Amino acid sequence: MQAIHWQRSSHSGDGSNCVEIATTPSVIHVRDSKRPTAPHLTLTPTTWTAFLPYAAQARRRGARP
Repeated sequence: MQAIHWQRSSHSGDGSNCVEIATTPSVIHVRDSKRPTAPHLTLTPTTWTAFLPYAAQARRRGARP
């Protein structure tokens, strides 16, 4: 099994309250930074790509996606 590398957004500040992602060629993993050993979401690249504009729009409005 391929090891995955988790990363946080540069917008996450101190990193205590954010979402982390890990990408592989076939899926994107998403987890809560406060619970790194808890189950995480696994999304297809198509689903992740469809979500990104929604998250960016919500951020511009000051809302949390």
